[in-house]
Amino acid sequence: MFLFAYVLGVDAPITQTSFAYFSLAVVYGSILLYRGQKLRIPWYWYLALGFVDVQGNYLVNKAFQFSSITSVTLLDCWTVVWAIILTYIFIGTRYSLWQLLGAALCVLGLGLVLLSDAGVGGGGGSKPLLGDTLVIAGTLFFSMSNVGEEFCVKKKDRVEVVSMIGLFGMLVSGVELSIFELKTLESVTWSTDIILAFIGYTLSSFMFYSITPFVLKLSGATMFNLSLLTSDMWAVVVRILFYRQQ
Repeated sequence: MFLFAYVLGVDAPITQTSFAYFSLAVVYGSILLYRGQKLRIPWYWYLALGFVDVQGNYLVNKAFQFSSITSVTLLDCWTVVWAIILTYIFIGTRYSLWQLLGAALCVLGLGLVLLSDAGVGGGGGSKPLLGDTLVIAGTLFFSMSNVGEEFCVKKKDRVEVVSMIGLFGMLVSGVELSIFELKTLESVTWSTDIILAFIGYTLSSFMFYSITPFVLKLSGATMFNLSLLTSDMWAVVVRILFYRQQ
């Protein structure tokens, strides 16, 4: 949905994600207020979680401007590698040799994507290497967010975690868009297609953030990111059918 909005002339990834955070804060924050419970985790940890999540969203969404859909969705598999490292260090998760070999194979495949975008195989996008770099940087922030959220949902309340990510994500997004995207928003000629793209992105993000805690609690950050690999198949379909990219 972000790429669709960009094609329509809107270069505002932070603004798009801010609506998603706002919806999370309103819905889950209302539930939290109704319960009348105090925070079980200090607010500054949620601020850190919201900050890294916003940066991950921004960098990966920004990468769509410079690289192809397929390259971005393939390279965001780096979250698997980062998740293995972070869960091993901070949560104490242990992995078998076969799991580590699988991660190594994943890295090898991503290396081939980088070679393709460097010109060996002719990657898509205006600046594919820049796009690839943004994705890899974004995956580090995403993995930090996933591992932090895994720790929180396993120890504390799911509603509290999602509502606080929404609240602090919205605040961080608000500060950053006022600095980086205010002039862009002023120049946008709003249309029905653009508004629908924003609504679609917000709804899909709301569903994604609502389901994520269940998967993280049951399977952990590494398996969560491995399960997202199926998105690569759908990315190829969308790339061919909707954006006419080969």
